[in-house]
Amino acid sequence: MIRPVIAAALLVGLAASADMVRADEPSVALTIKDHQFAPAEIEVPANAKVKLVVKNADPTPEEFESGSLHREKVIPGGQEITISIGPLKPGRYEFVGDFHRATAHGTIIAK
Repeated sequence: MIRPVIAAALLVGLAASADMVRADEPSVALTIKDHQFAPAEIEVPANAKVKLVVKNADPTPEEFESGSLHREKVIPGGQEITISIGPLKPGRYEFVGDFHRATAHGTIIAK
């Protein structure tokens, strides 16, 4: 009976440790306003996971899309989402707002 309790306690401890690692990931804020991303260019550390916090300040939805990052995510108007990216090799990674490609575009630079 004691062994299952110890095993459960160890699993809880491991889960808490995994959450602590995620909490330590750097985060970068990105805002969509007037169908444009601000900032349009973001620098992130290479070879590290990063949380990209995307806030849509427009009343209409927008889709964050990046083929090079392998991410597609719709952000409803007035809402915020978090997209995990990386670890990224050093380089440039383009992204667009799929619903407003003419104005909504940007670059993530991993250094």
